[in-house]
Amino acid sequence: MGDRLRQVAVVILDGAKPLDVGIPAQVFTTRPSMPYEVRVCGVEPGLVSGGDGLSYAVEHGLEALEEAELIFIPGYRHPDREEPPAALVEALIAAHDRGTRIAAISTGAFALAATGLLDGKRATTHWHYSRIFAERFPRVQVNESVLFVDEGNVLTSAGAASGIDLCLHILRGDLGMATANHAARRLVAAPYRSGGQAQYVRRSVPPTIGERFSATREWALTHLDDQLTIESLSRHANVSPRTFSRRFREETGYTPMQWVMRARIDLARELLENTDFGIDEIALSVGMGSGANLRQFFRRVLGTTPSEYRRTFTAGE
Repeated sequence: MGDRLRQVAVVILDGAKPLDVGIPAQVFTTRPSMPYEVRVCGVEPGLVSGGDGLSYAVEHGLEALEEAELIFIPGYRHPDREEPPAALVEALIAAHDRGTRIAAISTGAFALAATGLLDGKRATTHWHYSRIFAERFPRVQVNESVLFVDEGNVLTSAGAASGIDLCLHILRGDLGMATANHAARRLVAAPYRSGGQAQYVRRSVPPTIGERFSATREWALTHLDDQLTIESLSRHANVSPRTFSRRFREETGYTPMQWVMRARIDLARELLENTDFGIDEIALSVGMGSGANLRQFFRRVLGTTPSEYRRTFTAGE
């Protein structure tokens, strides 16, 4: 490995989340098996107010990025309300031009995307912010279901603990499986979870930003086994199909039938976790018709199969 330590910078922004900061700082801390040196920095040296009642006294400013070979941007609170500092955006672009890898954890993806470095590339972020992220950065190909995405010199991960998976992925590429597995044992973490593994959020149906059709949505949730259509939904809402489709998308971010499909997947997940029903039986009971349809939509939304999902949530019971 040689004696030279590889420089890692962890950039702390206002509202930084403690777990997101701590993961890369701990994973890449200097050890006999880990040829890294971590510098925690801010836009300027000094005290940075973090999230969850914590603050950070950082010794370094953005000059730490100039020597870094790997930069982490931990998640921070309210990324939808504030733009990242212009000085940080410029420093990240300059670092990328030098060939530095930049990895964002959770909502740190907002700061990375603000540089334009994710344009035309795949990315992920915390599932709670994925719809807002997609709206703000339409040129980024957002995948809300996966744990992390590696696009070479720009990497992104989902919320909180998936930052561990991203760090171990980077270690595997840098130092090999043995070192990454050793780090995983030290962290008492799973040694390998692929980036394509689903986040398994509690609900794939997103929260709404309007209540006009709340009664129709509640009605649909009790009739998922029926043949729901835009016509039947708009009839229940007492508006035209065209008006219903437009307003429904404004409230939910999804077309009516996309929303229904996700609601059906959520119900199927509950049945997979809590019953012994077969895949075909579950598909019929949630209105998907056949096991083949259920597998297709499961793969599309969650990146896994119903059988794999069931094994994940019944292992060890």
